[in-house]
Amino acid sequence: MLMRCKETLRTSKLFGAAAVCLSIGTSAAILVAGATALVGSGQAQAKPAYSKETKLPCTKCHTSPKGGADKLSPFGVQFQANGHKVPK
Repeated sequence: MLMRCKETLRTSKLFGAAAVCLSIGTSAAILVAGATALVGSGQAQAKPAYSKETKLPCTKCHTSPKGGADKLSPFGVQFQANGHKVPK
């Protein structure tokens, strides 16, 4: 009987430790997913201020009316590489 109680106690400690590890792992996964969603969400958008400042149409830098860094014209790539100043 005493041996059975020791095995039960050992098993319950094992399950307790597993539950703690599982909850820590789940919490970490949720934290990483949340941080990724905050940091990685949203596409870079064109800033109308650049158009006003340079007196150039948005389509001078962008190949799509929705803008975005993935849709830059060759001039737009140069503009971006030049610190958002009109290249000379």
